[in-house]
Amino acid sequence: MKNVKYSTLELATVVKGDNLAGAMARTVESAQASEQYGFERIWLAEHHNMEYIASSATSLLIQHIASHTKQIRVGSGGIMLPNHAPLVIAEQFGTLETLFPGRVEIGLGRAPGTDQQTAMALRRNNLNTSFYFKDDVQALQQYLSTNNQTAKVRAFPGEGLEIPLWILGSSTDSAYLAAELGLPYAFAAHFAPAMLGQAIEIYRANFKPSEQLQEPYVLICANVIPADTNEEAQLLSTSLFNMFCGIITNRRAPLSPPTAEPIYAGIPEIEQAVQSMISCTFIGDTQTLVSELTDFIEEYKPDEIMTTNYIFDNQKRLDAFRLTADIFQKINKN
Repeated sequence: MKNVKYSTLELATVVKGDNLAGAMARTVESAQASEQYGFERIWLAEHHNMEYIASSATSLLIQHIASHTKQIRVGSGGIMLPNHAPLVIAEQFGTLETLFPGRVEIGLGRAPGTDQQTAMALRRNNLNTSFYFKDDVQALQQYLSTNNQTAKVRAFPGEGLEIPLWILGSSTDSAYLAAELGLPYAFAAHFAPAMLGQAIEIYRANFKPSEQLQEPYVLICANVIPADTNEEAQLLSTSLFNMFCGIITNRRAPLSPPTAEPIYAGIPEIEQAVQSMISCTFIGDTQTLVSELTDFIEEYKPDEIMTTNYIFDNQKRLDAFRLTADIFQKINKN
């Protein structure tokens, strides 16, 4: 089994008793811990109109993270491109790449990252932008390339920087697009795992080499909750489960302390809905996670696993980065 890289996804989630500034400070700590323990990259996700998520101005938060780290790659997981003009993203990330050379990348998604009413506010009542996702990705590529020097509209900074682009998704549509454009593919199995196997198979079967990438590259995002014991890990995981319950019931709240059992226990329809979201969630001590993740990697053969970290207690959350790195180092030695 080939070595698998490991990385982290952050949403700058507010925890109970804290605020948005605290969420950003925790995200800086996540990035520094990720860098310390050899994580490949840290991505920030774009979300809007969500009171307890502080990553709406994604490029600004990426700049903040990059300025407080030294070498870890930083990027978006993702920028929801239909919300933005490609030229603006080229300029923003061109600025980031100019400030932090060789460290910046752009993960691109088609979903709004919010509700439909907020999407309309972002897109100035033009919800059809999602139908032009491929065109917008290609426009962004053009703005960042050296081939745009004779165009009437150019991106400064940005032009000629060839910042790596990724396609993000949770469906077969995104798999086909990533394959057609010859871009690395990141699948959001941490909340939408249903089409994981099918999407990866489509991506690999249809991949066309590009200037950026000669062979398919698959990143799978999964929830990984490690602890010193299986019992402790199961307890810590209830914060994640309860957060998903809030998403499903539209009763969002800050990330809350663990509970003896999930707050939806005994409500079958919510239990089933949460279970459908967490099939790519790995919970346990080091031995358990080495075994379970090894099986997962052997089945899907990803090049990289991007982990989420929804642990309430800050010290246990930071410890989880060390434990996660140890787990992947053991996996890669097998």
